Amino acid sequence: MFLSVFDVFKIGIGPSSSHTMGPMSAANRFLDLILSDDWPRPAGAHVAALQASLHGSLAFTGIGHGTGRAVILGLMGEAPNTVDPDRMDAIIEEVERTGRVTPPGHPAYYFQPKTDLIFDKKQALPGHANGMSFSALDKDGRLLLKRIYYSIGGGFVVTDTELEAMRATKDAGGGDHVPYPFATARQMLEMSHGAGLSIAQMKRANELTHTSAQALDEGIDAIWEAMNGCIDRGLKVDGIMPGGLKVKRRARAIHDRLNEEWRSNRPNPLLANDWLSVYAMAVNEENAGGGRVVTAPTNGAAGVIPATLKYFLHFHEDATKDDIREFLLTAAAIGGIIKHNASISGAEVGCQGEVGSAAAMAAAGLAAVMGGSPEQIENAAEIALEHHLGMTCDPIAGLVQVPCIERNALGAVKAVTAASLAIKGDGTHFVPLDACIETMRQTGNDMSEKYKETSTGGLAVNVVEC
Repeated sequence: MFLSVFDVFKIGIGPSSSHTMGPMSAANRFLDLILSDDWPRPAGAHVAALQASLHGSLAFTGIGHGTGRAVILGLMGEAPNTVDPDRMDAIIEEVERTGRVTPPGHPAYYFQPKTDLIFDKKQALPGHANGMSFSALDKDGRLLLKRIYYSIGGGFVVTDTELEAMRATKDAGGGDHVPYPFATARQMLEMSHGAGLSIAQMKRANELTHTSAQALDEGIDAIWEAMNGCIDRGLKVDGIMPGGLKVKRRARAIHDRLNEEWRSNRPNPLLANDWLSVYAMAVNEENAGGGRVVTAPTNGAAGVIPATLKYFLHFHEDATKDDIREFLLTAAAIGGIIKHNASISGAEVGCQGEVGSAAAMAAAGLAAVMGGSPEQIENAAEIALEHHLGMTCDPIAGLVQVPCIERNALGAVKAVTAASLAIKGDGTHFVPLDACIETMRQTGNDMSEKYKETSTGGLAVNVVEC
């Protein structure tokens, strides 16, 4: 089982990896398919128009998550990792004005968002809660090509046939050939002992079967640069976040007060929590505003890991670039195990799969750079995940703002607490990480759909009308 660090951590835009980045990538894939020979194109037929429909959670919360905007941008050829956030409104306005999309390398296609982009709340697609379909038609409106895609969390997008193949491979125990193919935490610990390597060292060895050492280090450094840049931007901007809830950005004001306390040396027993919280909130306020973020492992949970790592760097001035790489490689190893055996998707298992997974990953990374053994690292991840079990995903108005922003701050606090508890022990503990992950999967399966990113239950409906 191999999931690259660059699959776990993707540079993209907010507010949601599954509802924004995924649909944009799906639209990109459909455009590529139109130009390919991988479909039975009728003789003399030419694609003249496009249509898209969103289903399940994408339909229920797509407006608040910017899913429709993401589809339009994707059909214009924009990709999550390269789109300019400052140009997005102008691009969408052009499509709405002209009724056409003009992706590079393609002819212009008719696409009127008001009629050709459908939020279908009645019909869910069978493979996953985040389903969507794209259609290509000729000038007479005859269907030439249709594909179903699923956004399965963290920006990952697969077709219906690819999803079936993934599940079959998982059931059969298949996977890529790497030196340390651990699919569970137990296997990870056994391989670590057998090889005499840390979790990060095994993860690095696996990565090096797919890329060079230089490309790996440069890629990890770029991930942290994007994370840190997101924190910095979030700490400099204030005002009201978009979406209609009129939620104020708070990170800048909190950061200014913390800096004042820091300079004056006034005692603050909550100092560590305050810094953790403000870093996490800065990221998720940027995410809510549609800014540049890194899935970690999702956009809705994007603040936990950067906040925890920034906190470590803030209070450990002797930290090095190698520490950052070790942190992120360790976190990615844990994230891969969780995704393989359960889910990181709020639409599948609730927020335990997003913030819970992020906290487990952050706790593991922090334990690693604090000198923890593989057993202590596994223990840290288990503690953090265990205390997110059952957490629902019920964003008010479908926006990744309330309770999501503060939830990241609390996730970071739990991550640091979990790492601290684990480091103070010897690595032995009662509940294995694998059992905790399986519990999360079962809990997600049992959870009502209204508590899984549909905004039809919980906090989303039990607040005073704004």
